[in-house]
Amino acid sequence: MKKHNFSAGPCILPKEVLDKAAQSVVNFNDSGLSLLEISHRSKDFVAVMDQAQELALSLLNLERKGYKALFLHGGASLEFLMVAYNLLETKAAYINTGTWSDKAIKEAKAFGEVIEVGSSKSEGYKYIPKNIEVPADVDYLHLTSNNTIYGTQFQQFPKVNVPMVCDMSSDIFSRTMDFSAFDLIYAGAQKNMGPAGTTLVVVKESILGKVSRHIPEMLNYQTHIDKGSMFNTPAVFPVYVSMLTMSWLKELGGIAAIEKINRKKARLLYSEIDLNPLFTGYANKEDRSYMNATFTLSDPALETRFNEMCVAGGINGLNGHRSVGGYRASMYNALSLESVGVLVDIMSDLERKA
Repeated sequence: MKKHNFSAGPCILPKEVLDKAAQSVVNFNDSGLSLLEISHRSKDFVAVMDQAQELALSLLNLERKGYKALFLHGGASLEFLMVAYNLLETKAAYINTGTWSDKAIKEAKAFGEVIEVGSSKSEGYKYIPKNIEVPADVDYLHLTSNNTIYGTQFQQFPKVNVPMVCDMSSDIFSRTMDFSAFDLIYAGAQKNMGPAGTTLVVVKESILGKVSRHIPEMLNYQTHIDKGSMFNTPAVFPVYVSMLTMSWLKELGGIAAIEKINRKKARLLYSEIDLNPLFTGYANKEDRSYMNATFTLSDPALETRFNEMCVAGGINGLNGHRSVGGYRASMYNALSLESVGVLVDIMSDLERKA
């Protein structure tokens, strides 16, 4: 039976990518060696890293605009620290829209003053704060574009005159926008780009080198720029699979093409959530995420039946985050419209049988 993978991460990957990645583990580039065995300094892998960096900038339309693409370790959790280490001199502004932005704020407070210019924490992170006012004297504004746990997403971004930093871990490459509005973007690969183990950082080089503190080499973005993401051994396999996924996306037509598909998937599922009286959406409608739809059953007594129907239908990874409960359907780029249709049919069938 075909599985329909709605897992929030590690994410679903295109079949073509999985097939090529599997072959590389056995025999990479007809070398007779596994990708897992070759040197990261070999010309074969250096070519992979170069292509991955070029694809990232190309898909975001940031090539030749002063940006560098890096593939680092540590996930978004380390970036919470690295952003502040490299950019926070005196004061930074943060918008608190979920668990991960809350964690980013906690890390930044170790380096200087942090002000929350917007927060939806008191309302269970059900919405995205609006009408954000950012002081002109902050070193940067930090926000999280998509909130996987609560199912909210920025549909419009603040217009500011300070550097803007964005955690795009769960919606990178999913929708068109002016990415040059951001001075630093970071994203753990495992949400929408590849397997767990590497983190994409896209940074405008001109914003670096402005803090007075000593930055340890490993935590200094400039170190990794100078070394081409090879300061230490990179996560070879995750970088390769991320490169394959970005190649797949470019061949599909890039971000504009996948955005059309993503919007169809989201409309289909949210329409069922709103029309079916057995289900209730968690996030405010105007702030709903196209990547992560969060919802609950109106009658908890139906949970066992619904869960059994999902298992029978091949639905995987639908459970909500432990801090929220309910259900969460993650509709990342590689998830098909067909899979969303299967879930919607099950939800509709539950209503008929209830």
